Amino acid sequence: MMTVTEKAAYVKGLAEGLNLDESKPETKLINAMLDVIDDLALSVADLEDELAIVSEQVDAVDEDLGDLEEYVYDDCCCDDYDGDYDDEMYEVECPSCHETVAFDEASLIEGFAECPNCGEKLEFDFDCDCDDCADEE
Repeated sequence: MMTVTEKAAYVKGLAEGLNLDESKPETKLINAMLDVIDDLALSVADLEDELAIVSEQVDAVDEDLGDLEEYVYDDCCCDDYDGDYDDEMYEVECPSCHETVAFDEASLIEGFAECPNCGEKLEFDFDCDCDDCADEE
């Protein structure tokens, strides 16, 4: 299949093969139109090249975004919890004894824990804002 620039060159070659009289106004008009067609063909070729570059960049960004979504959303706090939380600790102040105590993420997910200093039962309201949990509401 011929490209637009090849087609423009082919049409220009056909016109040159006609051996038109350069002094006639029709020939001047045809030559001017052929010049416009040639310019348009070059512009289209440039746009196609730029589109190919942008398309490659969008594909790369889409792939990176997919990796990022997998990384972020696979660590979601939803019902598909498999019990494999990191050993991160979170500090909270006990409302009874006002001591700062640390709990792991599993305790927060369960929604309650006991203060190791005073024995007060602490309740946690853990709201997940991921898309899966938002759909359940």
